[in-house]
Amino acid sequence: MARIAVIGAGLGAMAAAARLAVAGHRVTVYERDETYGGAVRRFERDGFAFDTGPGLLPLPAVYRDLFVKTGRTPLEEEVELVQVDPSARHVFADGTAVSLPNASRAGVVSALDEALGAGAGQRWGDFLVRAREAWDRTRRPLLEEPLWPNWQVLAEREPYPAVPHRRLLRTRRAGTLAETGAWELRDPRLAALLESHALAYGLDPRTAPASAAVLPYMEHAFGTWYVRGGLRELARAVHERCVARKVSFVFGTEVARIVEKDGRAAGVELAGGEVAEADFVVAGVAPGALARLTSGRTAPRGADGVPPQPESTSRLVVLLALRGGRPGGTAHRTVVHTEDRRAELDALFGPSPRMPARPTVTVLRPDDPALVPDPEHEAVTLTATVPARADGPAGHGAGAGPEEFGRQAERMIDAAGRAVPGLRERLLWHEVRTPADIARATGAEGGAVPAPALAAAGGRLLHPANSTAVGGLFTVGGWSHPGGGLPHAGMSGALVAGLVVEGPEFRGSR
Repeated sequence: MARIAVIGAGLGAMAAAARLAVAGHRVTVYERDETYGGAVRRFERDGFAFDTGPGLLPLPAVYRDLFVKTGRTPLEEEVELVQVDPSARHVFADGTAVSLPNASRAGVVSALDEALGAGAGQRWGDFLVRAREAWDRTRRPLLEEPLWPNWQVLAEREPYPAVPHRRLLRTRRAGTLAETGAWELRDPRLAALLESHALAYGLDPRTAPASAAVLPYMEHAFGTWYVRGGLRELARAVHERCVARKVSFVFGTEVARIVEKDGRAAGVELAGGEVAEADFVVAGVAPGALARLTSGRTAPRGADGVPPQPESTSRLVVLLALRGGRPGGTAHRTVVHTEDRRAELDALFGPSPRMPARPTVTVLRPDDPALVPDPEHEAVTLTATVPARADGPAGHGAGAGPEEFGRQAERMIDAAGRAVPGLRERLLWHEVRTPADIARATGAEGGAVPAPALAAAGGRLLHPANSTAVGGLFTVGGWSHPGGGLPHAGMSGALVAGLVVEGPEFRGSR
């Protein structure tokens, strides 16, 4: 039985802790905050409750597997999972709206044909077939196995089978997601639908590889799910599973340093100077924090130096308390697309990132009595991608203070009015959660939010391996392989547990 110190109580770290405890190890989790969950938090006021981090769960099979492998009680007995249908409603710049059924290719094709015109659904359906091929080619190496030592193979090969595009005298294949949308979908609304999946993860579709097609495919193939009571309930269930497996939690305690001995991790030194000895250390922290804990000695071992993803984007979240109940037939999720996609992308990903004047806004309107004081009120959450800024006061970044975020929140409310009739008249109050709040919850500089690992693009969208240059030290969570997002965090926990239990020969679950 080994002693294992886990730094951080995010979903990936707790997933690793539960699996390691079941394997017979003595696991202690050190969390600098007073609670668990990382970015998966809840805000409550006046009888309203809101998720301030992720609001929906793709690929619930990851957490079903975690509960199967760590105890007798399945996930569905710990939380209530609800399949969201329609998966999303999209309101495009020209006013066209379409509701896409959950996990139904035929339903999506029919809905798109009806809303956008004959042939639109077939083009999207054909795209999903090609996206599935990219998924089949990359699923194991990107999600289910430790990062390959020869990761350059993933970096160089584009797994998406793009359709040849004839332009002037040349025949080309799409190399970016934006080219895929323009050349293969041939409708600005379909292109906006495609690009919105990348933007939701903080990726610029003009530079994201065509392999980012797996992002909409995952949603289409495996559906979108909601946890009754909010995603915070999932964090609660994972924490309780850890406790049931005898994982110890030490909250309100910051780790100051990872102790090394003879080139191996030997424990953690706490902020008060106390040293907790350990045979292995699992760090569920952002790259900057890990570098400080190890004096910069965290280059991946066996991955030939995959750099951390750039900390470029974050999220602005606006919580709305509304008078009046949620109307029947309301979509759980509506994506309100910007009227000027190019201006939005230029603002977010240009040389001097700034908040776009007309943002794309995701509107979440859960049908959940647990989130409201009574049926005559509604809790709505708005989310938009914003730059992550680490160089300003309180993590806001130079020139981006509370006033600017407040103005952006007002723009988001205006945009959401296209999806929620009478929104302004129904508004009781609103709360704003900025990148600084994400930074405080996760420790990521500027409140940056990691994206999932993607193939191609020279490897710049891969994440460092879970093993590090320090023996016995492993990384877990969104900033390490296989990247950001709730399913990916859970997968990273499974990979780290396998590497600790089975050693370097571990090749993933079969």
